[in-house]
Amino acid sequence: MSNSTTPPPAPPTGPGSPREVPPAPGTAANGNFPIDPSTLPPPIRDELLAADPVAIDTESDELKDGANHCPKCGATDIRQRPGTDLLICLFCRNEWHGQRVEEEFGLGEGLDELTGTVIASGARDIEDDVSALMSFKCTGCGAEVTVNTESAMTARCHWCRHVFGVNEQVSNGAVPDAVLPFHIKKDDAVARIRQFVDKRRLFALEEFKQQFTPENVVGVYLPYMIVDGRASAEIVGKGEIKTREYTQGSGDKKKTYYDADVYAVQRHVDFTVDDLPLESSGARGNHDTSANTNNIINTILPFDTRNAVKWNASYLSGYSSEKRDRDVEQLRPRLEDQLLSIARCQVEASVGRYDRGVRWERERIDVHGSRWVSMYLPVWLYSYHQPGRNGGMLHYIAVNGRTGETMGSVPVQQWKLLTAAITVGTFLEGIALWILGSTT
Repeated sequence: MSNSTTPPPAPPTGPGSPREVPPAPGTAANGNFPIDPSTLPPPIRDELLAADPVAIDTESDELKDGANHCPKCGATDIRQRPGTDLLICLFCRNEWHGQRVEEEFGLGEGLDELTGTVIASGARDIEDDVSALMSFKCTGCGAEVTVNTESAMTARCHWCRHVFGVNEQVSNGAVPDAVLPFHIKKDDAVARIRQFVDKRRLFALEEFKQQFTPENVVGVYLPYMIVDGRASAEIVGKGEIKTREYTQGSGDKKKTYYDADVYAVQRHVDFTVDDLPLESSGARGNHDTSANTNNIINTILPFDTRNAVKWNASYLSGYSSEKRDRDVEQLRPRLEDQLLSIARCQVEASVGRYDRGVRWERERIDVHGSRWVSMYLPVWLYSYHQPGRNGGMLHYIAVNGRTGETMGSVPVQQWKLLTAAITVGTFLEGIALWILGSTT
């Protein structure tokens, strides 16, 4: 009898075999040792090693039932007091101030120590399958009150008149962390827009002037990501210092030339940003100047975002709003572009000696830490669609709902501009001929 044992059969190979199945997280192939990240493909390795975003919970537990009760009488018919950050009870006229998010959650602190990605709960990724309909059980009569977040954030019970607002941070982009209330009233906004248009009335399109009415000016809360960041940048290029200037030729062929010394220029800068606004709506972030004038809205910045208050749907009564449809990762390229622009401005003062300028050739931005807060910002908007090729052009006139800063795009009649240009050109030509004639 032999004491030798029969060797075990070779393990199966090929697709579907155990060897083709990746090990569970935290285990090696034999189940005894941790995974070595260096053995993983780079995209998987980077995702595995990346720090998880830290969430700042900005939800209001007391408002999750949809009812915002007056602290004095308990009524739910709450509105913003026009021109202020105060909320007012329409039943007993009690007034109170919303909590400032910067103070409540320490958002103005720790910029120098920011690491990784910190995301407030209202800025979490949007889930596409989340319904836009929110239902509340009325505590007054038991009826069901439904709010469609696509078009409104508040609704009134048609039985007992209780008012309900969407304050729970449903992951469909409708509820931000904070809101910056309107200070500029509609009458003031209309007057500012009229003044802006009147200054350009001479060349404005006739249909545009005829269709302008105060009713078409709407107050809208636009969705933004407000970002704090800590970053460093490396910028490399060539700078030139002029050494000589001379001319060659004569008459129409006369040309000016420069000689310059060329230097390699390298700059490193560490910096922080506080409350940098980024559009979190794809439609508003579309700056195709051949189709719209969305870029106008950025010209009325900045907003005093440090005065933003904790989200409360009562602030939206009487105004419309647009939902956020962009997540943090989708906005990172935009953030890096903005930070690079800031870095260039930071180093501008240090390259003044290069009188022929500096041509930056290589740039790198490293974001060491960022903090993201979703916020509604107040804007008065007047829009006009000008028919034309490829769908025409959508013109906007925007008023900052806090400062009153006004900027816009007014469609013009091209023939009037051409006539004016010809008239001015003829006038200048006449002056030139008169000068020449008087000197001969």
